[in-house]
Amino acid sequence: MSQYVKKQVRKWGVVSVVVLSLATVMLTGYTKYQHIVSDQPDSANLAAFVEPGFPYISTSVDARNIGAGFPKDNQAARTLALQLGDSAYACFDTDQLRWSVAWTGKFLPMVLMAQVSYKKFFNKNNEIARLTGEPKIATGNYAGWTVGKPVFRNGQQEGEPTWKPLPADQARWNGSYVFGSKAILSYSVGNSKIYELPGSRKFGDQVAFTRNLRIETVDKELYLTAAEVSNGAGAEVKGKVAYIYQGANKDSVTAIGIAGKVDWKLEINENKYITVKLPASAKQALGMIVMWKGPAKELKAFEKVCRTKPELFPDFEKGGPAAWKETITTKGKLSPDTAAFVTDQLTLPLNNPWKRNVRLADIAFFPDGRAAVVTFEGDVWTVEGIDKDLQNVKWRRFASGLHEPMSIEVVKDFIYVFDRNGIVKLHDLNRDGNADYYENFSNVMSQSAESREWAADMVYVADGSFYIAKGGSLSNGPGMTSKAPGKGFRTGSDQNGTILKISPDGKQFEVIATGLRGPYLGFNPKTGVLTATDQQGNFVPSTPIYVIKKGDYYGVIPTAHRTDNPEIAPPLTWIPHSVDRSSLGQAWVTGNKMGPLNGNLIHFSFGTPGLFRVLIDSTSKIMQGGVSYINAYYPAPTSKGALSPVDEQMYVTGFNLWGSASTGISSLIRLRYTGKQSYMPSQFRAGNQGIIIGFDTEIDKSTALDPANFEIKRYNYQRTEEYGSGHFKLDGSTGEEMLPVAGAYLSADGKKVLLLVPDMKEVMQMEVGYRLKAKDGKKINDHFYFTVNSSDDIDFKKYGFDHVDLALLTANKEEMASQPVKVEIASAEKGQEIFQKMACFGCHSPGTKTDGMYGPPFKNLYKSERIFDDGTKEIADEKYLRESILAPSKKIVKGYNEEMPSFVGVLSDTDIESVILYIKDLKKSKN
Repeated sequence: MSQYVKKQVRKWGVVSVVVLSLATVMLTGYTKYQHIVSDQPDSANLAAFVEPGFPYISTSVDARNIGAGFPKDNQAARTLALQLGDSAYACFDTDQLRWSVAWTGKFLPMVLMAQVSYKKFFNKNNEIARLTGEPKIATGNYAGWTVGKPVFRNGQQEGEPTWKPLPADQARWNGSYVFGSKAILSYSVGNSKIYELPGSRKFGDQVAFTRNLRIETVDKELYLTAAEVSNGAGAEVKGKVAYIYQGANKDSVTAIGIAGKVDWKLEINENKYITVKLPASAKQALGMIVMWKGPAKELKAFEKVCRTKPELFPDFEKGGPAAWKETITTKGKLSPDTAAFVTDQLTLPLNNPWKRNVRLADIAFFPDGRAAVVTFEGDVWTVEGIDKDLQNVKWRRFASGLHEPMSIEVVKDFIYVFDRNGIVKLHDLNRDGNADYYENFSNVMSQSAESREWAADMVYVADGSFYIAKGGSLSNGPGMTSKAPGKGFRTGSDQNGTILKISPDGKQFEVIATGLRGPYLGFNPKTGVLTATDQQGNFVPSTPIYVIKKGDYYGVIPTAHRTDNPEIAPPLTWIPHSVDRSSLGQAWVTGNKMGPLNGNLIHFSFGTPGLFRVLIDSTSKIMQGGVSYINAYYPAPTSKGALSPVDEQMYVTGFNLWGSASTGISSLIRLRYTGKQSYMPSQFRAGNQGIIIGFDTEIDKSTALDPANFEIKRYNYQRTEEYGSGHFKLDGSTGEEMLPVAGAYLSADGKKVLLLVPDMKEVMQMEVGYRLKAKDGKKINDHFYFTVNSSDDIDFKKYGFDHVDLALLTANKEEMASQPVKVEIASAEKGQEIFQKMACFGCHSPGTKTDGMYGPPFKNLYKSERIFDDGTKEIADEKYLRESILAPSKKIVKGYNEEMPSFVGVLSDTDIESVILYIKDLKKSKN
């Protein structure tokens, strides 16, 4: 046995497929903080999701099956659910500019993702919003306003919507004004500008819905479709009231009336559509549409309501009264300067007068250092006092009512938010610290009501445009579309799983890339480079990082949205499941105060959680990259981040919900450079002769030159319709290849290590584990993960290496390849170690916990009866447990989704046997 092999066996052991992983380093560092949670809200003290003083929430709604006589194709992805008083409510579809449904009784059930998790922080069991009150008025999936003539479905049959807004040259949603508890809707139809003040009027025990309209410049006839009634027993128009009677004795009626001094006329089309005709006029018109459904005996009382005056519009264009006047002050928590990078915590304003939860999704900065943050519940807060000490951080609510927003940008002192409604530009008209006008900057992107078609990310470009990323329409949740274009997906919109560029005026879009599952973005304003992550899952074998180029396709068939059979663009790098099973945003360090991270791309992991430094090898024929973990304390999942223009440090937001190793609910942290020495990898190059890894510090020569201090393995993934992927050798067989280090060299500057590695080839995943010392004596035990897209020759002199003996690559090849295989014995203790190393505990509790867990708990799992989503049953014996590890998508336990990758080629037979022994032991455990 050569001296190389003896050292290798002595220092590392003959390593099985479960090796020392970055997950071990991260999770060991993390678990000592498990008892600490960041800004944990008390769900018992939180107020309801719907606030009575705000006029609406944004939502989707399914009103397809609300009863006889109502349209059957009534579903909408973008609606304002309006609170009109007198237990009256209406949904205004901002895509079709229609009242999709109006009802009385109870408001919509709070069942969407942000709503069900608002107080139950780990509840992912969202549902579809359907009426629980009594429906009164509805229209189908067609334009609420048209020019020249009424149009109903354009001759199409009732069916699934296109999930698109009306063409802007025909009609466009402009936005909403908030004036106290009232909402004023603003939109354009043709060349006409329309303002609408929705409301209600009570008469006796009945409630009528009112649409107060202020209309400017009607140059062509306009038609408003007010109601559709398909089971009419008779219809008539008498003056300013139209009636459609229902029931065998015509004892029920839907009635639409016109109030005010206007020459509008009512029409009934096809005996079921009630429309209002507005003749061309240069004068401003102010009138009111009154809508009601009830017993015919109350018609006289209703007709009396129609003779009342329209409601006067408030002076909304100058801004309304402030809804949130208070400022909440919190004190941050500074970290001691124990490392090059530490995290300071900005305490969230959970102790606020409105008892509002604050789960931060994203952050952006004003030029003066003030910040704007957006929450998953749909609020925007402004933040001041972000200074060195963080002892007087001031929070102010600025906006509300948004629909599951995840992105925020500040452009020329205006706040832009990307939610399911589109890109919303917020205006504080009277400068009282509250938004008064929620402008529709852009809704040209398609948006379905599928619960996973997230408005995922948005970044600003200096020319005034925006890049946006849209989530794929995943099927691991309830949906409204029926077709399945591929495993794990629903149809959704024709832009799900894409990256788009939105024009500076917000009215045009350009498709940049398709074929993504759950993309999030990073943009470098200095270089114009756009990057993205994607979510491991069906068609995505592991977490990738991409450099986005126009026209690229990234391999997810259900979101390809093209027919030219394009090649799949390779990622910059893959990241193993155990290292980052759930990625999110990215941010570039474009300032000069983050020390060694200056100029770097930072990758955010939700699942781990934590931040990764991304290194890019741009000297190869095809760009390739790798990641290393930034060791710090992360009290909650890390989702998005931005660099402050004042201190130029990285501020990071995140909130918990979908399964993370963290137990924190939400946090805002500052990743701060202390000036201390960093020991992270800073550079890498992979080529035919091996691998170069550069470091932020000088490396001790004796440890750098010892090949036994390095461990290298490689493997490929398989891209299939199944969730994630196992590990496969280059010949296609299952498993991972351990590669020898034939020789190790230290560069002239002492900061770069060259590893000579025989048989280097292009491969999807490589890992280098290293045990080194810095020149100052600091131990450096870590991993670097990367992809080899192009294996070409390395210019050693360029990197400071002289006298490299390439003969080592072949001299000991046979001896190094004869490394003996270690015989392992399965044990429950080893199974517990694997449970930690493979980050299984992020999805499966070793106890009985289910909150925040993607998979079933392990305690009492063995020999229990498992009921699957297809209704079949099976006992969880050894055979079942093995199958669940190797083919987890074969049988999905009822109540859970397909969200676990195969561990084929990742775990050995002994490893799997050990995990099963561990699960058996958990059944015996009393704790």
